[in-house]
Amino acid sequence: MKQFAELFTELDGSTSTLHKVQALRRYFDHAPAEDSAWAVYFLSGGKPKRTVPTRTLREVALQVSGLPDWLFEESYQAVGDLAETIAHVLPMAPQKSDPSHGLAWWMRHRILPLRNMPDEERIAAVQACWNELAVNERFLFVKLVGGGFRVGVSKLLVTRALAELAGLDAKLVATRMMGFADGSNLPTAEQFMALLAPPGDNSAGQDSSRLGQPLPFFLAHPLQEEPENLGAVAKWLVEWKYDGIRAQVVKEAGQVWVWSRGEELVSEQFPELQTAFAHWPEGCILDGEILVWHGDAPAGFNALQGRLNRTVVSKKLMLESPVVFLAYDLLRLSDKNTVDQAQWQRRTALEEFHAEYHTQSTVNSMSRFLLSQRVQASSWVELKLLREESRARGVEGFMLKHTDSRYGVGRTKADGLWWKWKIDPMTVDCVLVYAQRGHGRRASLYTDYTFAVWETPPANAAQAQEVAQAIANGEKVDDTVARGLPRLVPFAKAYSGLTDDEFKEVDRVIRKHTVDKFGPVRTVVPVLVFELGFEAISRSTRHKSGVAVRFPRMLRIRHDKPLHEADHLAVLEALLPPENAV
Repeated sequence: MKQFAELFTELDGSTSTLHKVQALRRYFDHAPAEDSAWAVYFLSGGKPKRTVPTRTLREVALQVSGLPDWLFEESYQAVGDLAETIAHVLPMAPQKSDPSHGLAWWMRHRILPLRNMPDEERIAAVQACWNELAVNERFLFVKLVGGGFRVGVSKLLVTRALAELAGLDAKLVATRMMGFADGSNLPTAEQFMALLAPPGDNSAGQDSSRLGQPLPFFLAHPLQEEPENLGAVAKWLVEWKYDGIRAQVVKEAGQVWVWSRGEELVSEQFPELQTAFAHWPEGCILDGEILVWHGDAPAGFNALQGRLNRTVVSKKLMLESPVVFLAYDLLRLSDKNTVDQAQWQRRTALEEFHAEYHTQSTVNSMSRFLLSQRVQASSWVELKLLREESRARGVEGFMLKHTDSRYGVGRTKADGLWWKWKIDPMTVDCVLVYAQRGHGRRASLYTDYTFAVWETPPANAAQAQEVAQAIANGEKVDDTVARGLPRLVPFAKAYSGLTDDEFKEVDRVIRKHTVDKFGPVRTVVPVLVFELGFEAISRSTRHKSGVAVRFPRMLRIRHDKPLHEADHLAVLEALLPPENAV
């Protein structure tokens, strides 16, 4: 535990890519294989289920530290991180942990068993752990048991460090790591050693627990230049960009595995896909998108969300939200990888595969295996005109794939080029009404904001200022509405899009205009208007506004726009797709 805590501290305190890779190499070179396996799991995105509720961790910390609740809360607000707060308010550990007990020992004997303990026994066990851990180890412990582990290291850096350590091609290591961070996988020393095995050593593939593994996903770059700069249209495969779940379907050993781009095994959430593809040939892997499909068009992402994170999917839900797999690429056929073939070759093979298995991949009289449409155009001008139809078609724009490109690993240009040519985001001018502190290096600043629009537009600037003054005076919304004033309706939260200097500027305004506090949330007098961008909007019964937006991002602070000119709810509702409109 001590060794991994030191690595975590070193990684968290550095912004140098080279430094982080060197730190990872040193750790993997000296740590036992079973500890390294768990380290790879966590550092590449693995998140086992929370073993101790956050509320319990806080309560135990209050008991052990003897602090009053208000002082602990003030400390938490100043620090901005629960694990860091707990680590510093606890008294010094009366004993030291056994240095021979590494990360794997702590996971097996101390952390994972907490999940099934009765509350009283769990509290005592947490206290016993804290009694033998140093400050940085306690910080790491709380992160691991509370499900909040994250550090500034990408999976790419972990792959690079392992490849350098073993003298292997990074692509080979990346392929072996696929599925390593899946929550159902408990890392072992054997799995770690398989990552470092010499080329041609297929021991990893012979492990039955590693059957059905996907290949690394190839990711596209956002197109930020004019498409004419890409050369002739004829050299590009153009497809519509859908808003679903990127996935790979693997058929191996008589089973069908469905993996998300986040390397989560989601087969159980889409059982009809397992049924539909059960007859596919052994040793094939297809890349594509999972979508809810109605008639001849995709439904919005909101329809797909109801299928996510479910261990049991009812027949009713499968009928209401039928899913399909829209195939983009054929990555393996008859146990032979095709990733090094040119894009046009893989597309031809995919079309042949689809022609053979499309009609057989049927559940409830509906084919679950669709082929991504190839968009034909003679010029970029023609494509630009077609792209304007994106929202009407329920898509996000185009994918552009060079016909000679291979299927690479991650977001790279080494194997060819893929671009995502998305339509411009929808925008709305809205008002900042609530704020919370950020996390990590932003813990001292208010950077997480809630935005609102007017329910009905104010009659004039004076009426909008009357609303702002009422909020500043602490007047209740129902009372202001009773006086005939319009109300501000929250509809979205965002925490990205501004520069560091802009966040500092907004933080000063928030501190000056805070009128109330609810735990970590501050109520702010509406004085700042923002332009907010988002990629989709849908009806929502969970939000008071009645709408939910997807991927909201702050585009700019509208210092030029007065409060009464911020948009109102009807503007948002006018952006709803036809099937969501009233």
